[in-house]
Amino acid sequence: MAMLQMQRIFIYALKKDRKPILELLQRRGVVEMSDSIPEDNVFHKTDMSYARSSFEKNISTAKEAVEILNRLVPENKSMLSVLNGRKVVSTEEYDAFKDKHESIVRIANRINACNKEIIETKAEILKLEAQMEILEPWTALDIPLSFSETKYTKSFIGTIPKEWTLEAIYEKLVDYLPLNVDIISSSKEQTCIFVLCTKNNADSVYEALRVMDFSHPSVSADRAPAEQLEYLKNRKSEAGVTIENAEKEIISLASSREELLFLQDYDKMRTDKYEVIGQILQSQNLFVMSGYIPQRDAKSLEDALNNEFTLAIEFEEPSEEEEAPVLLNNNGFSAPLEGVVKGFALPNKGEADPTMVMSLFYYMQFGLMLSDAVYGAIIAAACAFGLIKFKHTIESSMKNVLKMYLFCGISTVFWGVMFGSYLGDIVDVVSATFFGNKVTIPPLWFFPVNEPMRMLTFAMIIGLIHLLTGLLMKFYQLLKQKDYKSILYDVVTWFVLIVSSTVLLLSLQMMKSILGINLVISPTVSTIAAGVAILSSVGIVLTNGRESRNPFKRFLKGAYALYGITGYLSDVLSYSRLLALGLATGIIGSVINKMAAMAAGGILGPLFFTIIVIGGHAMNIGINALGAYVHTNRLQYVEFFGKFYEGGGRTFNPFNMNTKYYKVKENMKNG
Repeated sequence: MAMLQMQRIFIYALKKDRKPILELLQRRGVVEMSDSIPEDNVFHKTDMSYARSSFEKNISTAKEAVEILNRLVPENKSMLSVLNGRKVVSTEEYDAFKDKHESIVRIANRINACNKEIIETKAEILKLEAQMEILEPWTALDIPLSFSETKYTKSFIGTIPKEWTLEAIYEKLVDYLPLNVDIISSSKEQTCIFVLCTKNNADSVYEALRVMDFSHPSVSADRAPAEQLEYLKNRKSEAGVTIENAEKEIISLASSREELLFLQDYDKMRTDKYEVIGQILQSQNLFVMSGYIPQRDAKSLEDALNNEFTLAIEFEEPSEEEEAPVLLNNNGFSAPLEGVVKGFALPNKGEADPTMVMSLFYYMQFGLMLSDAVYGAIIAAACAFGLIKFKHTIESSMKNVLKMYLFCGISTVFWGVMFGSYLGDIVDVVSATFFGNKVTIPPLWFFPVNEPMRMLTFAMIIGLIHLLTGLLMKFYQLLKQKDYKSILYDVVTWFVLIVSSTVLLLSLQMMKSILGINLVISPTVSTIAAGVAILSSVGIVLTNGRESRNPFKRFLKGAYALYGITGYLSDVLSYSRLLALGLATGIIGSVINKMAAMAAGGILGPLFFTIIVIGGHAMNIGINALGAYVHTNRLQYVEFFGKFYEGGGRTFNPFNMNTKYYKVKENMKNG
């Protein structure tokens, strides 16, 4: 339950050392830059937008080139390659890249140019194919489609819809003789014709043809259609060669893929660096920068800078008015759930980090919702394999995800053993189906399917403890703020009311019957609980509207606050999802096993049984693990955080190597 203490850092250094200092800060990644220092007559900021846009253009160019290479020359990557993380390079390799930076940019531009040529050529081929399709019906015509007239005659070359005979066409044009009609080709869709008439009848013939829905070809050429078609075929063949040559050139540049990836990261780091340069104040010979740094990293950074450069460093505590960034710091058990907290909101000023306390309930509730020992073992084993196999390369974010599911898997194994669930009732089904003697592995506690009310009672107890822990977290926060009145009015009264009301409810025979419990509470304890509940209720009514000076308004606000007890009741009932999802996992698993048993007869029965079991349970573990994750998060965000946590803190965003493919590491020989 910790957040790292932040300090303000101010660095004053010579301008000639600006580049190496920024690169050192970027590799360390422990300072969040701030531009809070105002400009004056001596120190001013420099506009770096042009340089940044140049780097961003290189990044975009390289990214596009890599996408082209991946499409034409795909890499063979395993499913587990995502766990490899970024490749590590030394500072020497990083520095040496500047000598070939321009050549790699040229390679990226060339790949993109070749790809553009391919795209344009493919578009040209489509255009050629369309023209060839239009020319196909005209190949029998021995004059160009562009032919229109001679000295005394006028020609009409085109198509009319549907299939026509020569006699039918002449019947339509008989009034305009002399003329000549040739059918070049004919199909059910259209008839291609050549009409030749005298010029004095040209207009009348054309009008008659228009009545027949005559239309000119959409292509025109100075060659006969057969010659033009051959010409287009040759052009298409040449275009194919152009595409082939361009693709070969791109493939020949595939060996530069790694350099293109490095170019993206290299210029991304330069972009970030120049963004920082635009924030710092500079004079003719000096520069000044400020920011935030975790207190734990201040001394080591100060020593590293003083060992290499002549500069001055100052540290100071952030003022109360400042919105210092938040960086969580938890142990290996709780740290994997920091992402869950960030998904809601980081702690605000004065709030405690809820990660550690939340983790105790998170893992338990996930395991209760999935609650199958084999499912949990599969999840835990897969995550453990990834953590061990890729321990030297895996990224911290992915490592935390695997650790989170590792602990969730272990919790699932525990509750699966407690409830006797192993792939549902697979042991019972296999022993009865194939060996004729049903064997059952008994639970260490009970079967939830057989005793659902017992499970519901347990789920509600977990929920009550979870909610009361939320109140205790509020108590802790108010204690840190030394707000003792709020502790009494907003925490103690509610805590006492909830506990006493729970005792009263459990003393009722109706509740005992519903929950199926046999709990003996003496009348004296019930009377005391009733009195305490009344006193705490009065306290809530009298104190929860204390900000109002009007007594009537104060009473109404207090009464409305007391009505919030119904919210606690609904919150406790919402933990019934622990029962619902736990039962769903087991019941669906049992149904899958029964379906497999129905197909287990005959010679191929064991094969069908195995296929159904593997496929069905794979689907079941996927669906219910997702459901367990979603509903566990909901219980934290709504029920638990709703009692004490508001959030709103700002994420610590250090100036670091925000790269995708490579990370620069100093002293690689020393690990």
